[in-house]
Amino acid sequence: MNGLKRKICVVVTARPSYSRIKTALTAIKNHPNLELQLVIAGSALLDRYGNAVDFIERDGFSIAAKVFMVLEGENPTTMAKTTGIGVMELTNVFYNLQPDAVITVADRFETIATSIAAAYQNIPLVHVQGGEVTGSIDEKVRHANTKLADLHLVCTVDARERVIKLGEEPDKVINTGCPSIDLAKEAEENPELNFDPILKYGGVGAELNWKNGYIVVMQHPVTTEYKEAKKHIQETLRAIKALDYPAFWFWPNVDAGSDGTSNGIRAFRELEQPKNIHFFKNMEPMGFLKLLKNSKALIGNSSAGLRECAYLGVPVVNIGNRQHRRSRAGNVTDVDYKEEEILKATKSAIEQKHFQSSTLYGNGNSGKKIADILAETELTFSKTITY
Repeated sequence: MNGLKRKICVVVTARPSYSRIKTALTAIKNHPNLELQLVIAGSALLDRYGNAVDFIERDGFSIAAKVFMVLEGENPTTMAKTTGIGVMELTNVFYNLQPDAVITVADRFETIATSIAAAYQNIPLVHVQGGEVTGSIDEKVRHANTKLADLHLVCTVDARERVIKLGEEPDKVINTGCPSIDLAKEAEENPELNFDPILKYGGVGAELNWKNGYIVVMQHPVTTEYKEAKKHIQETLRAIKALDYPAFWFWPNVDAGSDGTSNGIRAFRELEQPKNIHFFKNMEPMGFLKLLKNSKALIGNSSAGLRECAYLGVPVVNIGNRQHRRSRAGNVTDVDYKEEEILKATKSAIEQKHFQSSTLYGNGNSGKKIADILAETELTFSKTITY
């Protein structure tokens, strides 16, 4: 430990990563024995993906560094190059900040840059949300982060068992639950949707009569199926239009195939002009969770359907392979990329009452638990690298 406080550097690289780690950031910031060094990188800095950095600064967090690293193209080559740029830039950031530990979050493709830059400089690496399975490149990145990490803060019993089977020491693998469930607990306790989503967050598309019921749609490309991204999103677009029910639709993450997904949405919006869909880039985490809590269902392939919606009890129609094999509660219905299946399952979900809350991914105290572990656990660089 350097000085009186441990310097904990957390790297947030994308919109969803912020909600996944927000309560831990707050707990680290407020802990008497920790100093938060927050680094914002990747698509979290870009307007086309919702400019998450604006929400982060509005929430009162000071940012130690910003790393611009995203190359346009949304294909496997630009993913690889973006990750390479991230390694170079984050290496400099860590060299200058001299943290006592670095935290990398979950499984997005660029998070491996955080892990490499820290591990190669002998900085203890903490991986949050390791051990889960999803298929695609995300699962490979998640497990690679695990093997580079020195301390593992996982979200489920199943994930802990898997990380131990990967060869990590059991006392370094701790089930903290997911910090996003802390926010979901707040939304569960105070669920009133006391704002108009369109007036507060803008977006484009139809002016909806949503107060008597609506759904939320969030569908991202699958990196191993990126050439099919436009075709996949068209199936969902047609189904939701045919549903003729108010829908709040969120823009995709930056991944291989997101250009196809985005082009599919834009073309459909302009040609079909659906009267029941309004599109958003982003919302601050609590606003989004309250929107989910008050919705009839979440449609798409977002991990929020398996994590936050499990706790909130919201019915979910999960489309395709993006969440393949990931642990899920009883609120999820899986369908293929077919308009008829999506439409049928969505109609059923709208008629379904909300489910009982599941604590599969935590019970709402993960942020504080993570901060206490970081303050009390010996943070040492345990991997051996031969030069």
